[in-house]
Amino acid sequence: MENKDKMERHMEQKIKYYTTKVFKILFYILLGLAIAFLVGYIVMQLWNWLMPELFGLPEVDYWQAVGILILAKIIFGFGSGDGPGKSGNSKKHSGPRKCGSLRKDFTEWKHYDEFWKEEGEQAYNNYLERIQNEKKN
Repeated sequence: MENKDKMERHMEQKIKYYTTKVFKILFYILLGLAIAFLVGYIVMQLWNWLMPELFGLPEVDYWQAVGILILAKIIFGFGSGDGPGKSGNSKKHSGPRKCGSLRKDFTEWKHYDEFWKEEGEQAYNNYLERIQNEKKN
């Protein structure tokens, strides 16, 4: 008798577990579909609000907006790139090691404006005169 009660409770728990699992799956499927329809509707509304006025493009219906969204995802990617929010095995460098040997010391650039005022402008004008004289000869 005791074994039968245990088995019944076990079966009830199993049925309850799978029932809630099925309802969760159905809920997430319906939620995903609702979000997909909502995103398509938002793209359609934004397109019809902005594009005809800004660029003179025709208005689109819902399915055309979904097509535009899918095409944009195909062209621009599905967000699987190594962006700033991605925290995987990517190594983070800081400081001068970031660019390695290609990194230059930009502290010297503070003298550039002063150099250009004193020597650069005159050197450029001399260069232009030399080119014009070469063309004449």
